Amino acid sequence: MPARSPSPPVFWSALTWPEIAALPAAGMDAVLLPCGATEQHGPHLGAGMDTALAADVCAEVSAATGVPVLPALAFGCSLGHSQRWPGTLALQPQTLIALVTDLGDWLFAAGFRRLFLVNSHVTNAAPLRCALEILRSRHDGFMVAVLDTAEVSPRVRAAFFADAQDWHANQAETALMMARAPHLVRSDLCRTSDDPDRTAGLVFAHPVNRTSANGVTGCPSRATVAQGKKLFRQIVTDLSRLVRRGLRERPPFDTPWSQAQSRKQNVSK
Repeated sequence: MPARSPSPPVFWSALTWPEIAALPAAGMDAVLLPCGATEQHGPHLGAGMDTALAADVCAEVSAATGVPVLPALAFGCSLGHSQRWPGTLALQPQTLIALVTDLGDWLFAAGFRRLFLVNSHVTNAAPLRCALEILRSRHDGFMVAVLDTAEVSPRVRAAFFADAQDWHANQAETALMMARAPHLVRSDLCRTSDDPDRTAGLVFAHPVNRTSANGVTGCPSRATVAQGKKLFRQIVTDLSRLVRRGLRERPPFDTPWSQAQSRKQNVSK
């Protein structure tokens, strides 16, 4: 038998409104939202690295799971990168929170009940978590997950943290772009862009201009295309596994307030 062709990604922006409306009715009530950033990534990587990774990963996960993928958020909470190096275009945390909650409101109204926030920029995590808190309290039955591409599994985390704890534009990120978006890589500058992690033992979270000489933390000189291909496949495989689990997941316990009150009264008698 011939090999089965892989399914294409399901891009929200390519669907018509009747096609989108039919998804929840057919049992697909989930969406992926790639959350990236536009920010400096040292002398050797383009400013769109985080967004490119989030969008690329989500497209592959969509192909593997059938979950539609929304257009990527290209701006994030990047205030820590300061204005020392041009290229960073940052949102305030409350702006990112409002943006994601607005999108969540509309998704819920359209019948979607599972939102995977796939994040590839570290300091988006706190605002995204705040958006999660707002959405789950505002819409009963809306399940929201924040999934960081660098933290989807122990093996992926080990690769990202191999050369720095406070990593940025490091070996892992550079290798991923070498493999998946080589137009974002200045290969001739990789070997001279290493900068050590100076954050060990610090109490405070300092802006990047006070921890790095060139906007890098880690060793991009060690990156190879082969490393990037391997790491990308691990991210997609492990994230797809999490998404499939999420598609099957139900709340472990769900008691309406009135029923809970009734039980409490019965116990007190």
